[in-house]
Amino acid sequence: MKPKGSNVDYEEDRKKDLMRAYHEYIDSHKHVNLLMLYKTIVNMPSERFWVSEERAAVVICSMMKGDTLSTMRPTKREMHYEIFRRAMELRKKFPNLTILQIAFKVVRQPAPKFYITPSYAQSVILSFKKKWFEERRKKLRHLF
Repeated sequence: MKPKGSNVDYEEDRKKDLMRAYHEYIDSHKHVNLLMLYKTIVNMPSERFWVSEERAAVVICSMMKGDTLSTMRPTKREMHYEIFRRAMELRKKFPNLTILQIAFKVVRQPAPKFYITPSYAQSVILSFKKKWFEERRKKLRHLF
C-alpha cells in the first residue's frame, strides 16, 4: 500500500470528486444529454488541482527557467499554467516560502476545473459505476 499522498490516493480522491460533479449535474437536469454531460462536468470546479505537490514544484521551477511545456498535453499544460500563475502571486506575498511550500498551498486550493478530457472523465465514471454495481450485486447475492 502506498503512503497517503501517493498517486493512488489522488486517483481515488479525484474519482470521488468527479463523481460529485457527475451527481451535481444529474441532480440539476431534468433531461440528461450524454454528449453535454462529460463536456460540462470536466469544466466544473474541482476541490483541488489533481497533481502531487512535488510534481507541481518541479514544473513551477521549470517554468521559472522559461520552459513553455510545449511537449505536455494541452489539458495538463493549462493546469500547470494556472498553478504557476497562482504560485507567482503567492511568491510575491510570501517571498520566504520555498517553491515546494508554495506548490503545496496552491495545489490544495480549489481548481476552476478538472483539467481532463471528456472521454477520460467518461471512462473513469463508467469504471466507477461498474465497480459500484458489482460490489452491490455481491452484497445482495445472499438474499436471492
